[in-house]
Amino acid sequence: QNTFTVNATTGALLVHDGSLLDRETRSIYYANLQAKDGGNLVGTTVLEITVLDANDLAPVIIGSYFISVEEGQNVSTQIQAIDNDEPGSLNSKLGFKILPGLFSNNFTINADTGEMHSKEPLDREALEDERGQMVVAVMVYDHGEPQQNTTVNVTITVGDLNDNIPVFLNQSYEFSVFEDSPGSFVGEVKATDADRTEINSRISFRLERGSGSSNFLIRSSHLGPGNYSGQLSVDPDMSLDYDTLQQKFFTLTVLAENTAADNAGDKANVSVMVHILDVNDESPTILPDSLHDLSVAENGMQQGLIHTLNAFDPDTNHSLVFEELAVTCFKGDSSAEDVCWDWFVLAPNGSVLVNSSDIDYELCDRVLLTLRAEDLYTEKGNRYSHNETLRIIIIDVNDNTPVFEAISETFVVVPEISPVDLQVATVKATDADSGQGGNITFSIVSVVLVEDNGVSRPFKNLFRVLTTLDKGTYIGSIQVASNLDESLKGQYKVTVEAQDGEEPVHRAQTVLNIFTVDQSYRVRLQFVSTVEEVQRNSENIKLALTTVTKAAVYVVAIRRMEETRDTQVVAKSVMEAYFVYSNGTALDVNDLSILIQSDPLGLAELVKLGLAVIGPGEVTKPTKEMELIGIIAGLAAFLLIFILVMTLVLVLTTRSYKRKLSAMKALKVATTFNPATAQQGAGIPGTNQYNAEGANPMLNRPLDPSHDLGFHEDSISVTSMNSLDENTVNAPADDNFEVKQVKMWPTDPTDKEVLVAALNLKEPTKTAYLNTTFTTTDL
Repeated sequence: QNTFTVNATTGALLVHDGSLLDRETRSIYYANLQAKDGGNLVGTTVLEITVLDANDLAPVIIGSYFISVEEGQNVSTQIQAIDNDEPGSLNSKLGFKILPGLFSNNFTINADTGEMHSKEPLDREALEDERGQMVVAVMVYDHGEPQQNTTVNVTITVGDLNDNIPVFLNQSYEFSVFEDSPGSFVGEVKATDADRTEINSRISFRLERGSGSSNFLIRSSHLGPGNYSGQLSVDPDMSLDYDTLQQKFFTLTVLAENTAADNAGDKANVSVMVHILDVNDESPTILPDSLHDLSVAENGMQQGLIHTLNAFDPDTNHSLVFEELAVTCFKGDSSAEDVCWDWFVLAPNGSVLVNSSDIDYELCDRVLLTLRAEDLYTEKGNRYSHNETLRIIIIDVNDNTPVFEAISETFVVVPEISPVDLQVATVKATDADSGQGGNITFSIVSVVLVEDNGVSRPFKNLFRVLTTLDKGTYIGSIQVASNLDESLKGQYKVTVEAQDGEEPVHRAQTVLNIFTVDQSYRVRLQFVSTVEEVQRNSENIKLALTTVTKAAVYVVAIRRMEETRDTQVVAKSVMEAYFVYSNGTALDVNDLSILIQSDPLGLAELVKLGLAVIGPGEVTKPTKEMELIGIIAGLAAFLLIFILVMTLVLVLTTRSYKRKLSAMKALKVATTFNPATAQQGAGIPGTNQYNAEGANPMLNRPLDPSHDLGFHEDSISVTSMNSLDENTVNAPADDNFEVKQVKMWPTDPTDKEVLVAALNLKEPTKTAYLNTTFTTTDL
């Protein structure tokens, strides 16, 4: 009733409230219209009011559109909608279209029918939505004016299929790992699986069997949807040694596979190269070839670099330096202490340098350097090499002069008993050099005799020297080279030179004093013993004399005693000797007598050994001129004697025949003699003459002129002319004769031959020493 109204005057039917008109609710109205006139007459009519359609309604979507489909399939669906506007009119005619969107290009829709189709099979992996949903907005519109439309979302859920294999993010991988690091992380490989579900995108990594694969392990790790990593590490039970590996890398094949895949071939692989990095864990080694012996000449003849040491370290990254630990000095087999400590320097780079000009072979001939190498980059393990020894041999240079040892003894020569080759003195010298430079040869430079009066006389070829070696010391034996003059007094000054045997030659000289003892010091000792006994007891006699005199006893000769009546002692032998002290002085007969007299025990021992008389030696001191004259006189005398002998031979030859005849006659006469009637007579001692004329010891009968045998042509053989005739003791008639006893009187103290004269320091030239302790008259 409130929908329409009528103008009461005009009768115009008016819509009172248009909002109430809704064709879709009521399309026809019927109204009773009453007209009333003034007279209240009423006219009535029925009005049919049709409400025209206005396009005021949007299309209405029928249902909802949620579609699930497996990937790889096409989607087809129809959008259903209605429009409540007047049917058959443009207002109710519907059209369909896909609104622009993320997936609008993947579908098509029939604009009239609303059928929607996918352009191609759907791919789940192309969808970013985790749920795999594709939302497509479809607009349903009418054709009226103004056009009305409605939008509907078509949600398509694409089911995931395991249709993708894993894909590595890189075509290859390259890692590195340090040696000797069990369990260490090597590197990470990554792979993805496009499948959108967790089960279909799950990736598992493993190592394909191959060379070196057993040294490593790989473990899978989930990073995100379809995103996995394989963590490669060294097997904890394995230790890789860089130094022992022939190849310093491993080439591995890593497989990535989906465990849910039905096809076993749905897997991916990638090449992984693992480089083994060297860890500085090896000790350095000094090369043996660089430790060979070095030779360095003494005196700093070599300076600077003489050798370079080399060391080896198997580690690729190293820094080697050399370190000197100790220096040992030797001379021969003995330690030379610290004399060589600063001779050489070992630089960190292995250079061996000469550091001193004081290198001396004579102090040290061998230097041992104890050293080692150090790796400064060592990360673990021992950073030092084994201790090694470098031996440096010092080469000797002939730089030392021979050195004579000090002479502490005095040399004495007795010319009379000094034959050629007799050693009279020795010198000793050493040379600190080795080899030929240390070989010493002695030579005599000069010989000068300094006489007692101060006069010097040079001699040549009087002595010679013989060189010998004894335990590193050279000994020069000074020997007599020619006969020494027994008459000379004084001392020989012998200059001896020592020379080494290598260039440059070094020389040294020393002067020896050799005292000469002349014949004036020869002492004559008379013994009551025979020569044989004295010779047998000579050592005891010398010992006794040495004990008494404290001097060296040089025996010149032992011989038989010549017959003499100068003494009353019957001496049988003579020993001539010299008594020389080590300082070159000698004892004369007086000094010897005093010393023996002052030692009763020694005197008694000497008397026991047969000593009887002490006297000077019979010495003749011929001069050179006298010797020459004597030689000439001797030759003349020999010639004269030869002439006389030849003359005598001629004379005697003529007389020989006569003697033979006389001898035959004498033989006949002798056979007729009676021994009882032979005339006896005392013999003259020492001769073949008898004191009675005519007494012939051969025939035992007197010789008278009537029995001349003709042995002699003159009377010289008959009458004795011997000087001993005056010593006749008894007449021939005396069968028993007595020797008159001679009384032994003490020697006059004033006599020059007595011991008193010697004790009073008199100097008799030819005296006999009378020992009053003896039982005999003279000694």
